[in-house]
Amino acid sequence: MDFSSAIRNQAWAIMPESINALVERMRTITPAAVLPRRDTSRTTWESSGSRIAVLPLLGMLSQRNNPMVDFAGDTSLEAFAGVFNQLLKDSSISSIVLDVDSPGGSVYGVDELAARIFAARGQKRIVAIANSLAASAAYWIATAAGELSCTPSGQVGSIGIVAVHEDWSRAEDAAGLKVTQISAGKFKAEGNEHEPLDDTARAALQDRIDDHYGMFVKSVARGRGVSQASVRDGFGEGRTVGATAALKMGMVDRVETIDELLARLAASPAGASISRSAARGDFLDEVQAAQARLRAARARVGQ
Repeated sequence: MDFSSAIRNQAWAIMPESINALVERMRTITPAAVLPRRDTSRTTWESSGSRIAVLPLLGMLSQRNNPMVDFAGDTSLEAFAGVFNQLLKDSSISSIVLDVDSPGGSVYGVDELAARIFAARGQKRIVAIANSLAASAAYWIATAAGELSCTPSGQVGSIGIVAVHEDWSRAEDAAGLKVTQISAGKFKAEGNEHEPLDDTARAALQDRIDDHYGMFVKSVARGRGVSQASVRDGFGEGRTVGATAALKMGMVDRVETIDELLARLAASPAGASISRSAARGDFLDEVQAAQARLRAARARVGQ
């Protein structure tokens, strides 16, 4: 099984250097290696009475659970949204902190999640922190929070969309292989990896990239309360930006560590005193449980 085919000709809101690593990762994953892996770095913060919940957004982002998510400890946006919704309904939670450390990922589901978070601003205090990277799709989501901070050594931005097309035709010729595709529909086989990318296929792919980029810019502008032109021309223009520069550009609201952020929330009227839980990975357990429920529901539908 070659999981790398899943990324061909897709639109990705991800750092360009990360998509190359993603290609290599998916080429080397084998079915036997796809096993759930627990990330014990995720931490729950609690307090007596009203609580401040920390919800991690880590690693590569995918709309749904898949072998890559299970293998690498990345984030399913579907499962993330499920936990986020639970926290909104929990009356003991006063504030939700999105603890972000991600280079981005697939564009699918990102705009919907960002809209969900933005719509929830009035229900609870929602704060995101780049701890220490909120890039591309991760920044897209983080800007939907009511406040956005960045750690002193952190980076934000990479506002842009990228896609990869692999042309294997010369390698196949050298290997003495001839691949013939049989298809119906004028554009059904366009952009395949067995031939060079022609102008028509390139233009269609560029149109798709431009559409997603427009969605990205519009969402960030809404979240940060600035014009779309400001995002296009002044928020790094596809580059990641360090914390100090990001603050000057209006890409973040504060430069602070997550400990400083939590202490600040605890001291505010909407916050509560907090302490680190002895149990680690609690929210990851909830994410994994949500994923299991989704898989079970899909299995029932398929019966």
